[in-house]
Amino acid sequence: MTYFKTIEKIQYEGPKSTNPLAFKFYNPTEKVGGKTMEEILRFGIAYWHTFTEDLSDPFGVGTAVRPWDKYTGLDLAKARVEAAFEFFEKINAPYFAFHDVDIAPEGDTLRETNKNLDIIVAMIKDYMKDSKTKLLWNTVNNFSHPRFVHGAASSNNADVFAYAAAKVKKALEVGKELGAENYVFWGGREGYETLLNTNMKLELDNLARFFHMAKDYANEIGFDAQFLIEPKPKEPTSHQYDFDVASGYAFLQHYGLENIFKFNIEANHATLAGHTFEHELHYARIHNMLGSVDANQGHPLLGWDTDEFPTDLHTTVLAMYEILKNGGLGRGGLNFDAKVRRGSFTPEDLFHAHIAGMDSFAIGLKVAQSLIDDNVLDGIIEDRYQSYTEGIGLDIVEGNTDLKKLEAYALDLKDIQHASGKQESIKATINQYLLTTFND
Repeated sequence: MTYFKTIEKIQYEGPKSTNPLAFKFYNPTEKVGGKTMEEILRFGIAYWHTFTEDLSDPFGVGTAVRPWDKYTGLDLAKARVEAAFEFFEKINAPYFAFHDVDIAPEGDTLRETNKNLDIIVAMIKDYMKDSKTKLLWNTVNNFSHPRFVHGAASSNNADVFAYAAAKVKKALEVGKELGAENYVFWGGREGYETLLNTNMKLELDNLARFFHMAKDYANEIGFDAQFLIEPKPKEPTSHQYDFDVASGYAFLQHYGLENIFKFNIEANHATLAGHTFEHELHYARIHNMLGSVDANQGHPLLGWDTDEFPTDLHTTVLAMYEILKNGGLGRGGLNFDAKVRRGSFTPEDLFHAHIAGMDSFAIGLKVAQSLIDDNVLDGIIEDRYQSYTEGIGLDIVEGNTDLKKLEAYALDLKDIQHASGKQESIKATINQYLLTTFND
């Protein structure tokens, strides 16, 4: 069955195209820095937002009009698989990602749920044989059902811990069967509402035990996917244990997990943590922990996870700058963990949104590569920290000094000379690159 009957395969038509169903800047075969855009950007489609999202919000029921929603149960799950692979083909997506409950309905017991999963996984595997689209990552939903009211791996209830672990065991088997390149842990309720009833030490210890068990089982079955943690500071709990990259990295180091995990960084989650997207990417990069990206953006006037499609070009430039400086995303990708707005309810809007996001990151890629080629930001930073390349600064960096020697140096200093940080000039330069990169 065809679900997007009026949509042809999306083609690259260039910046002057007026066709809303065409790429203006994302040209999959165009080379940037020696690799094609497709190879660098590694776009992924989020199954949950694209095929299961009904566009409901806290103030109203769903508005999404989807041709597959006339079905229910397993029939609905099967229809979504058909629609998904049609969408992947028409948008030319190299990757997709899903939670377990996105692809198959839950049963009355975990045994029944797993049977449903087996049916749909077999169907997906069959579709993947004739598709270029691969599985970027899979994960489990250990947060929506009431059983996870107090968390999953961090729950006070050992039965819930066991249930969550059993779900992850199944998901690791599914990931191996479908060839997932990564496996993501998003601790949707791994945190606390109040310390008044929380044993934080036990919860953190149990969370670490959970991660070690998962890796042990992945090794046992030969599933060599990169494990990823996706930080989020709040929502739904008042404090998540995976608050941001820095706190997540400290947790991994403390529990001996830093060589097992990297981070899947979401732009909107960075905003909620009080950081910029590029801050989180940069912190992960300089610690060799940047694994993959959930590509979206938040709304500057709203304080929750709005998961909008990325269209802010300054952000995509700075994000791609960090990704390129990282040497790319390795086994990771740019997964569109983003949903269309409530008023954009037609099936065609799904294409418009992904085209906008893919074009935005293509622009970011080309501008970031130009900034790197011209040594713009590196040159500025090198000049700013030049004092550490000679004299007392070099002694500090190389460990050839101490407090007594520094005191002797500082006692007779008179005027310390500073250079301007030139923030406005730097931002103007980025604007210049944004406006001129595509003028040739």
